Amino acid sequence: MASRRVLQIGGATVAVGGAYYLYSAGGNPSVAEKKLEHDVSAAGARLKGQDMSGKEAQKKGEVLAKEAGATLDRTVDNVRADIRQADKVITSKMHEAGSKVDQLRDEGTKAFNDTSKELQQTADSFDKKVNQKTSEAKSGISSWLGFGK
Repeated sequence: MASRRVLQIGGATVAVGGAYYLYSAGGNPSVAEKKLEHDVSAAGARLKGQDMSGKEAQKKGEVLAKEAGATLDRTVDNVRADIRQADKVITSKMHEAGSKVDQLRDEGTKAFNDTSKELQQTADSFDKKVNQKTSEAKSGISSWLGFGK
């Protein structure tokens, strides 16, 4: 008996619900069907906890936008800090390289001057020997020819 009563109540509920949707759609069954589908999906979303009103969705969107903005700000700050650090490292390396270039230039100049001095001394020594040997040769030739001492 109870199951018969449940069937009657269920049938009456379906009939009243159908009449409501048909009445609200102005008697158009396809529009009534679309409204029913919309309401069923909205009820399912509410049951799953996904239902949001326009204001709730806007608030959630604003919260998400603030979080995304904060994340973006942190990322930009981190990138700026990394760039400043890289700039410091690059500046330091440039100074080191400049010092190394100056040191190598000084060493090269000193080596060039030392080599130049040695070359000059060798040239002077060679010139002295040539003059000495020339003098000796002149005196030898002069003595052969009878002009000598």
